[in-house]
Amino acid sequence: MDTVRKSGPKLVKDVYGCHPGCAVEAALSLIDGKWKGVILFLLMEKEVMRFNEFQKALPDITQRILTAQLRSMEADGLIVRTVYPVVPPKVEYQLTDLGVSLEPVVKALARWGNENKTLWPKGFKRDSHLQQAG
Repeated sequence: MDTVRKSGPKLVKDVYGCHPGCAVEAALSLIDGKWKGVILFLLMEKEVMRFNEFQKALPDITQRILTAQLRSMEADGLIVRTVYPVVPPKVEYQLTDLGVSLEPVVKALARWGNENKTLWPKGFKRDSHLQQAG
C-alpha cells in the first residue's frame, strides 16, 4: 500500500504536471468566485453589458461585490471596461480575447454540472444565481 501512495502523487505530477501552482490551478483561479462564472455566461450571451444590466440580471449580488468581481476580472484580463466621456457616465463591459477563449471551458463545466448534479452530496444546495445560469 505504501508503494501506491508514494508513486501516486509523483505520477500525477510527472504525467499531468498537476501540482500547487500548476496550469490547472492557475486557470481555475481565474474563474474562482461566487459570481465570476455567471458574469462570464452573461457576457458570452450578450457580448456588451452595462453595470445596471448586471444588477438586473443578478438581483442577489450587492453593488460592492459586483464591482469587486468586475475589477478582479478586468485585472485578470478576462474583461475590458470602456468608459465613455458623456454625462451621465456610460461604462460598458465586454470579454477580452482571453475571456472569449474560456467559453468552451465554462460551457463544458455547465454541462458537467448538469450531468452530474444527481451525484452531489445530499443537502448540497446550488446558489440561486447558478440555477439561473446553468
